Amino acid sequence: MNIETAGYSALILVLIMAVVTLATRWGGVYVMSFVPIGDRVKQFIGAMSGSVLVALLAPMAIEGDNGARLALLTTAATVLLLKKPLPAIAAGMLAAAISRQF
Repeated sequence: MNIETAGYSALILVLIMAVVTLATRWGGVYVMSFVPIGDRVKQFIGAMSGSVLVALLAPMAIEGDNGARLALLTTAATVLLLKKPLPAIAAGMLAAAISRQF
């Protein structure tokens, strides 16, 4: 299937993706309004965010270049040291940029 991206087609694609994203977010909120939030549900939600992060980062650690691996290692070390995600992300980006520069 080929989709033409000239003219208004690209804008239409972005709008469709925005509508799908909003529908899934609002749909999740709607469905969760019927679920009682107990300890088990809180544990599931907490574990789900970590598993999504691992699912995104594991392929990069395995198939990525040395810059990606250094960025992951730097980010992990910084977040363990500082306990703050934003400086860790910045350190990882800086490590990847410096390693790919040389």
